[in-house]
Amino acid sequence: MTAIDLNSDLGESYGAWRMGDDGAMLAIVSSANIACGFHAGDPAGILQTVKKAAAKGVSVGAHVSYPDRVGFGRRDMDVTSAELTADVIYQIGALKGVAAAAGTSVRYVKPHGALYNRIATDPKQGAAVVEAIKAVDPTLVLMGLANAPILELARKAGLSVVAEAFADRAYTPEGHLVSRREAGAVLHDAQAIARRMLQLAKEGTIETIDGSVIRIDAQSICVHGDSPGAVEIAREIRRSFEAEGVVVRSFLPGA
Repeated sequence: MTAIDLNSDLGESYGAWRMGDDGAMLAIVSSANIACGFHAGDPAGILQTVKKAAAKGVSVGAHVSYPDRVGFGRRDMDVTSAELTADVIYQIGALKGVAAAAGTSVRYVKPHGALYNRIATDPKQGAAVVEAIKAVDPTLVLMGLANAPILELARKAGLSVVAEAFADRAYTPEGHLVSRREAGAVLHDAQAIARRMLQLAKEGTIETIDGSVIRIDAQSICVHGDSPGAVEIAREIRRSFEAEGVVVRSFLPGA
């Protein structure tokens, strides 16, 4: 029986600024990448989302970022390794405290936005993130872009990793995400996205932006919580999976 994890970026509201529908997404996904305050999220909202995740039995991950609330963590930063390691340690530690208060625990780490894209191929910043994770808790799993060098770098450093694909993003023929600055980078048709993800789950392939087909070995699929129609997209993916006998469950053992 085919099984795959479905994850979403949650806990990103800030004060009166509302982002996404965490409650609805948590009824669909099996893993939640929860903001740690550096790109989005305030303490009260983060705690509320973690409590909801715990109640639903959804695995909790730390969605760490560059310190960039204004840019929603999507602006690249040329920070030193020491600064980046400290920033990631701080964010994981904060979410671990919130999770403990909510009766659950942080099980994995997924970098956000520009940091995610940067470390996919930048060994210097990638090593800084890996160092931070190992310093806090070496049992934490690093979630990263499928087929990216960061996964092997983390494995060699002793971390467990999980490769992910993106449901609502277009891919280049090289297996990279199409830049959000380019037309067609973000996908919106829920049924078309569900068909793409069903192909990925069952065949391990995906159609790229130029129509070619590439192989992607992914154990988790992300639906961005802040995308228009995110809940509809996630719901349609899950409905499609269940209709075709694909089980949605966390990649974590015992989850």
